[in-house]
Amino acid sequence: MYSLKAYYCDQFVLPLPPEHRFPMDKYRLLRHRLQRDNEGRFELLEPPGATDRQLALAHATDYIHRVARGRLGERKIRELGFPWSAELVERSRRSSGATLCAARVALDDGVAANLAGGTHHAFHDRAQGFCVFNDAAVTTLCLLDEGRIGRVLVVDCDVHQGDGTAQILRHDARAFTFSMHGERNYPFRKQESDLDVPLPDGCDDKRYLAALEGGLSSAMARADPELVIYLAGADPYRGDRWGRMNLSKEGLGQRDAMVFESCRLKGAAVVVAMAGGYAKDINDSVDIHFQTLEQAAALRATPPGQWKNQ
Repeated sequence: MYSLKAYYCDQFVLPLPPEHRFPMDKYRLLRHRLQRDNEGRFELLEPPGATDRQLALAHATDYIHRVARGRLGERKIRELGFPWSAELVERSRRSSGATLCAARVALDDGVAANLAGGTHHAFHDRAQGFCVFNDAAVTTLCLLDEGRIGRVLVVDCDVHQGDGTAQILRHDARAFTFSMHGERNYPFRKQESDLDVPLPDGCDDKRYLAALEGGLSSAMARADPELVIYLAGADPYRGDRWGRMNLSKEGLGQRDAMVFESCRLKGAAVVVAMAGGYAKDINDSVDIHFQTLEQAAALRATPPGQWKNQ
């Protein structure tokens, strides 16, 4: 029995005010869903935090120090959307560490997951949009720096553009960034990814999946990746508070299947991060993330050496 290794950091809880709009509890609920699985499909692991040296491959050293010491300033804290705390720093380190650990495992297992992550709004030298350190960029640059791989593709299917990821990786030819997002949604000042597919408000399953099929085909051909970092946002869901799209749970499941099948046919390892999900009913976000992980576990059940041959 092959189990999907999934890294979690929800035990590091941010001290948020009761009225705060971020659904922090979804990570704990998702882990509990996986723990209740009675088929042995998931192995839950606690990651170490990313070190200063690892973070510094993607982020300015001064910025890392200001985060650690709580010296971001009031305006930057507002842009982040979280109050500063020691717990915020530790959780942010662990979230990046989780994607990095999962990526290393995926190079052997074919696929692994971070039950958090997808912090794609963190820039080289600033935090914003609930994102402190950019786990996809940190992971990409760490593995490239170590010589473990030579080419990485970031497939960002969060409803919001991966602006920070695009900014950090834009000058590295070994990394390719592909973002599918709401054209009129946050962030309102977009960056330039290697491939951007902006979609209109109200986009439904059919239009979304057609756009994804074309985008994946182009991105895979242009990037020729050894590793794919997949940001599987739950926020294109029609019941999301901020998504402004009209995808069903079934449509999001088809999205996941399309990404995983594309990776399998390419023979590229894939690490999954959960990214956004702000459904009016938090259980809908958990359902969507869980079905992503179920498909990742199904992919794990086939040894990577057989992926291209099926």
